[in-house]
Amino acid sequence: MTRRLPDLEAWAIFAKVAQCGSFARAARELGLSNPTVSKAIARLEARLGVALLARTSRRLSLTDGGRGALERATRILSEGEAVEDEAVEQSQLPRGLVRISAPLSFGIAHVGETLPAFLAAWPDIVLDFALSDRHVDLVADGFDLALRIATLEDSSLLARRLCAVRILLVASPGYLDAHGRPTHPAQLKDHAAMAYTGGGPRGVWRFSHALFGEETVTPPVRLWCDNADMMNPALLAGQGLALQPEFLVWRELRSGALEIAMPDWTVQPLALHLIMPPSPLRPLRVQVVIDHFARALAAAPWAH
Repeated sequence: MTRRLPDLEAWAIFAKVAQCGSFARAARELGLSNPTVSKAIARLEARLGVALLARTSRRLSLTDGGRGALERATRILSEGEAVEDEAVEQSQLPRGLVRISAPLSFGIAHVGETLPAFLAAWPDIVLDFALSDRHVDLVADGFDLALRIATLEDSSLLARRLCAVRILLVASPGYLDAHGRPTHPAQLKDHAAMAYTGGGPRGVWRFSHALFGEETVTPPVRLWCDNADMMNPALLAGQGLALQPEFLVWRELRSGALEIAMPDWTVQPLALHLIMPPSPLRPLRVQVVIDHFARALAAAPWAH
């Protein structure tokens, strides 16, 4: 038996009618006549053998069958609109607003320096950044994409991994000269620590060694902070040691202002990801931003 193609136009019209709660309003928004909208719904109901909408002289409501079909019908309508929007954009220069979430310190230290070239290349794209270490809900909060440094959990969101981000135990040479260079995590109990509060369990540091396995320590903390960038002046002044992402300290490590303590003991690295809403269809203006960050950030001197 040959299966007929689904009546995609009628399903999209049904979704719009349910959205508007009115045949007449749906017809106006779709630029169709009232009879065309009515016939599309009747065509669907005849094909399915069930009523989708209950009509009275005063109101329109969904039947049980209509409620069951509405989610997929709405998806057909939205995906169709996205396809057309993308096709139109492909024939034009990308333009419009792109909303982006990014971590505060990372955004200031590394995203900002990539923007002059982007703004010069794409004059019709407007970027709206929200910098925070809070993990936003992309769909609920209306973001087009997010830069996220984390070990990702399972999610319906789309993720593109850009690079690894090492977490390093660092201190100034002056601090290590004065207090000794630890060779084992157990020795950290005799040191002054600075700790970032936005990650895992508060003040718990986990290390691993190629020969000696894993060690977990809770060093004495002198400075707590939910923004890792704020700890760097105290580190440089020799007031303690801290676990810092390499992107925040790579210049200081290169100049010798900071050094890596216990280099044989490592912390599980994180990764920099671009996170996007689940639909694979996205406007060209958003894709242009994604491609820019993928090129610029994956080639950074601290990226691995």
